[in-house]
Amino acid sequence: MTTPHAHHRPDELCVEGQRMYQRVLRDGQVALRAVDTAPCLLDMGLLRPTAEDPERLEPVTPSIALQRLLRASDERIADERRRGQRIADTFEPLVRAGVHPAGTSTPMLRALKSNERTNRAIAEALAEARTETLTIQPYRPHLTRRPEVHAAAVARDQAFLDRGGRIRALYQHSVRHIPYTRDRYEQLTGDVEARTLDEVPERLIIVDHTVAFIPANTDRTLALEVRHPALITHFVTVFDRLWRLATPMYPHTVQRQSPDGITPRQRAIAALLVEGHTDSDIADRLGMNVRTARVHIAKLATTLGSESRAQLGYLIGQSGILDREG
Repeated sequence: MTTPHAHHRPDELCVEGQRMYQRVLRDGQVALRAVDTAPCLLDMGLLRPTAEDPERLEPVTPSIALQRLLRASDERIADERRRGQRIADTFEPLVRAGVHPAGTSTPMLRALKSNERTNRAIAEALAEARTETLTIQPYRPHLTRRPEVHAAAVARDQAFLDRGGRIRALYQHSVRHIPYTRDRYEQLTGDVEARTLDEVPERLIIVDHTVAFIPANTDRTLALEVRHPALITHFVTVFDRLWRLATPMYPHTVQRQSPDGITPRQRAIAALLVEGHTDSDIADRLGMNVRTARVHIAKLATTLGSESRAQLGYLIGQSGILDREG
């Protein structure tokens, strides 16, 4: 029975583990007692007892180990998705019914069953707002906003800013290259800031720390209006933590570094590749189309000298690019 390292999770390979694994791949075997400093090698199934001597260990082929770990990762992701769906199925009847505590005039959760109702509810909340609006806006290349809807949103935001309000917005890094996003903010006058991350959660709008709007299904045809104070506090806390990690985009732009020929976008793709995500999952999470994601994957493979998808995952782990700040 091994004891996981205190400084990393049991399913992660530490620096000492990487070095020892490379040595055993080169030498062929290692004594069992030698892996006491890197128990993650056994926890992750990268070493196994030899047939001749159980006190000696031999390495599992990297490509086989990688596929095994990726399958385990896929299974964990699938389990979480099934768990999330069970939770959603449990609460959906209550949400659709607009159930709220007895004696309260305003429901803590209210289902908004169309895009029109959602946009109207957001507009009504902003019309009464005075302090701050926080937004997380995942970019979806396949979704386009009609010009009249865009103009109405800009007018609504400007009216809020004119009352002394403040707007903070989070996007994926991919929007830094899209003129539409920056053009929108340049049309506004007031206290406006935008930052970006490799990935952001689903859409979130928080108005005056009193009401929030979140999607309730994948195609955004159903939304939730949330007024429960504990949930609002949680949303604001999550937003603030993401905000501190994000890179400024507007009004002051901070350029992201690209050391060793690996761009920040490629590094984000590399992290999702080793987690076992498909090309379409990667594109959706990083706010780009699948074709663009595949171009970046191909460039990453060329940079690292990979000839296959399985080898690419192994080379990403060996390169250490995920351990560096991007």
